Amino acid sequence: MPTENDKIRILEVPSELGAGTRGASLGIGAIKVAAFKSGNKYFSKYHSTIVPNENELLFEASPTQYANYIDGIVKVYNYVSHFVSEEVTHNKRFPIVLAGDHSTAGATISGIKKSNPDKRLGVIWIDAHADLHTPYTTPSGNLHGMPLAICLGIDNLQHQRNDIPEEIVQHWYRLKHMGNVYPKIEANDLVFIALRDTEKEEDFLTQRMGIRNFSVEEVREKGSEQVVEDVLSYLQNCDLIYISFDVDSMDCDLISKGTGTPVPNGLSEEQATDIVCGLVANPKTCCLEVTEVNPTLDDKCNTMAETAFRILDRATNIVKNRS
Repeated sequence: MPTENDKIRILEVPSELGAGTRGASLGIGAIKVAAFKSGNKYFSKYHSTIVPNENELLFEASPTQYANYIDGIVKVYNYVSHFVSEEVTHNKRFPIVLAGDHSTAGATISGIKKSNPDKRLGVIWIDAHADLHTPYTTPSGNLHGMPLAICLGIDNLQHQRNDIPEEIVQHWYRLKHMGNVYPKIEANDLVFIALRDTEKEEDFLTQRMGIRNFSVEEVREKGSEQVVEDVLSYLQNCDLIYISFDVDSMDCDLISKGTGTPVPNGLSEEQATDIVCGLVANPKTCCLEVTEVNPTLDDKCNTMAETAFRILDRATNIVKNRS
């Protein structure tokens, strides 16, 4: 007989092709170490599926400037989209995605939309960064700064700085149209929480498209519970909600620098916990992703992974006990 634990499937996505620094693929293992050290049997209670990756490409320089390893990322998008879609559609489970770098979040969204093409999907992006760059605007070429542009189906040619070869144009098109849904989300169905480290090209898009940001200051002033209520009210017309929790949304000075792009003045662990748990309690929430733990950069042993695991464990229990 199925148990409450069978409602949930952990999808491990150890890809780090989209990151600028190496080590994000080790984040899942670091979270498992944190669970083990705390005596928590989380990873024996919930079944995991390990999604294939293309990390072996990292041993050679990227052949594509302005979109590093985009050929491999297209393959990973296909893998992730398939597995997420299978869980949501056929198995009727709640996928909890543990990802290396944030680039593959676009594939998670693709998988949800592939299963629900006619449903309106709200996206809650808990992150210090907007991730709205494109190959045409990127200063780094790292695709973990592009997943929301992929899902919104934008190029931002108004701020083009890079001349893109045809190979990248074709791969970029494939990412934007993954799952045969384009665009995957609308700007008014997207909210940021804790956004605070952006560039002018991204600021142009957030202002032009009117994307709502619940800043760290707003969280402090209103309190986490009120922010959760406001976010869900803002997305009330959505049929489904996906939550992407990048650990760099938390304050690197309070927590640790164990993430690819740490930023100060972020959320506390308590604030992040209350926000994530409050949001997953909503019955429309169909998927949670936790991403960008990098233990090789942690200045406090394994503190970032330990913090992420405490939040993950509490959120999972809420999902498990939802009616």
